[in-house]
Parts: sequence; structure tokens; C-alpha cells
Amino acid sequence: MAKDAANSSHHALVEHRPWLLVSLAAAIAYYVLWNNPIGGVWLIALKGAGVGFLALYAMRRTREVEQSVDAALIAVFLALCAGADMAIELSFNVGGAVFFAAHLAAIALFLRNRRDKTVSSQKLCAAALLIGVPVISYLIAADPLVGLYGLGLGAMASSAWISRFSRYRVGIGAVLFVLSDMLIFSRMGSIDLGSLPDVAIWPLYYLGQFLIATGVVQTLRGDLAKAS
Repeated sequence: MAKDAANSSHHALVEHRPWLLVSLAAAIAYYVLWNNPIGGVWLIALKGAGVGFLALYAMRRTREVEQSVDAALIAVFLALCAGADMAIELSFNVGGAVFFAAHLAAIALFLRNRRDKTVSSQKLCAAALLIGVPVISYLIAADPLVGLYGLGLGAMASSAWISRFSRYRVGIGAVLFVLSDMLIFSRMGSIDLGSLPDVAIWPLYYLGQFLIATGVVQTLRGDLAKAS
């Protein structure tokens, strides 16, 4: 029986690994080509493919989790983020609105999966993210709309930090997402970070999404294994 379980696990890994590899390849290709005149539409599509394939990975990897709201929410979150990645290239405000909707889906997911017990330091960190992210976002960009967006961003990271999902994957992934957005906001204000935003925004963002996707899926798959 143990051998059958190991074979099943290996088969699942082989079956679903290509989606992660294609996602990673698309993300690396976009990072290399983002400032290359290969054509706007193709570059936008390539950008969306990075997280888009993570959404496909999440959908396929959790398809056995029948009637799972959590499985649907992680797929919706990633799909909305992929759409926002593309939309923001055409309209910053539209892309930001789609990202805000994605954060709402993630917040719903994380609040549905709150950790049974959280220590004081974890609660303080969650509170710091919830309050600090919107305040710092507004101060950096000097834009009320960015501050409003920061509320969703901070709530997403805060709820991820106190969720039952792996803090070393999902919690850190959410914080990397926040750092990536902070670098974007720095371009809007008076803070000059030189070439740092160009170099770091996409790697921080994609790594954060990769950690969130794989961390949530791992937990949901673990639930399925326990139930069988």
C-alpha cells in the first residue's frame, strides 16, 4: 500500500510538474524580454502566461477536491492576477482594480483557513501588515487611490500570515507580493531607487505568486490525502 501511494505521488508530480515548468519558463522569458521590442501584444501575453499557468496548475492539482470553495478561490485569485498583469500594461487603473479584486478572493481564501492558534508575535506581524501596508503605500506614492489599493494588499498579506497555510511559502509569498508593489509605488512618488525597481519588481512578484500557489495547493492536497 505504501508503495502504491508513493507511485501515485510520483505520477501526480510528473503529471503536474510541466505546468509549473511552463509557468517558470514564461516568467523568465518575460523578465529577459520585457524591454525588448518583440511586439506589445506578444509581450503582454507572455507576461500573463507566468501566473496564468500557475492558475492552470492550481486548477488541475485540486480538481479532485470536490466542491471545494478553497480550490476555486486559489484558482480565481491566480487567474485574476494573470489578467491584471496584462491589463496593467494597457491601463494602470484597470490593472490595479483587477488586482484589488484578486486580493479580495485571496482574503476570502485565507480567512476561511485561519490558523487555530496564533501567538502574539504572529498577531503583531499581521496587524503591522494590515495597517502598515496601506499607510506606507500612500506615503510612497502620495496618491489616495494607491492608499486604497494598499488596504486590499495589506489585508491579503495579513490574512495570509495568520492562515493555516505554510507561513514559509504562502506567508512569505504574500510579503514578497507587497514588496514588489512597494517598488512599483516608488516610481510614482519622489523616491528614486535607481534601477532597483526594474531589476526586482518582476522576480519578487513572480516568486511570491509561485510560493502562494504551491503552498496553498500542497495544503489542500494534504487535506484530500487525510480524507481518503
